Amino acid sequence: MKQGAQRSGAGPRPGKAPSIPAERILETALHAFATYGYDGVSIRTLNKELGVSHSAIYQRFGSKDGLWHAAVDHGFGRITRHMADVFDPTITDPLEQLRLWIRRLMEFSAEHPEILGLMNIEGRQDTSRLDYIFGTYIEGAMGRVAGLLTHLEGEGRIRPTPLRTFHFLVSHGGAAPYTLVALAEHFDPTSPLAPAEVEAQSELVANMIVAGLAVD
Repeated sequence: MKQGAQRSGAGPRPGKAPSIPAERILETALHAFATYGYDGVSIRTLNKELGVSHSAIYQRFGSKDGLWHAAVDHGFGRITRHMADVFDPTITDPLEQLRLWIRRLMEFSAEHPEILGLMNIEGRQDTSRLDYIFGTYIEGAMGRVAGLLTHLEGEGRIRPTPLRTFHFLVSHGGAAPYTLVALAEHFDPTSPLAPAEVEAQSELVANMIVAGLAVD
């Protein structure tokens, strides 16, 4: 009885990991993979940062590879949902639809720069991880954009534009200040992540790209 009373007031038993939401684990892991790369992430360090036992992540996700896939699904699932309604049927001008797509992607990239940060790392080498991201998320999402570009080219409204060029202009060009904040602030001390800056950057980039593609 005495022993039980001591346990009831002593908190969790030694070695028992506190329960934390899966979303918190995935957010922490995604930021780590986007900052240090797959090989630079230590599961032991993540467990320590989260305040859980050394085996907590392995027990929940099975392996480092399992954690990486779960974190990627978490991050890219969010951008998929964000962009799901960007093709607005009430917008009759395809060029305006393209402009809206650029703005929405820019805004999301500012809110979640870890996605672009992850791609800056994973895009350097041809690995199964890159294959997974591209095949599961990027290829399908950019397919609708490719159709829009093809339609506009066929109508003679924009110059021939490779999808690869368009993608890099927007994602790794216009949105670059959101992952290269320190460099951006060397040009202008105002944070590129400040709401007013994000709005101005999104609008300017969308207008510049559309104007550059358009055929007078």
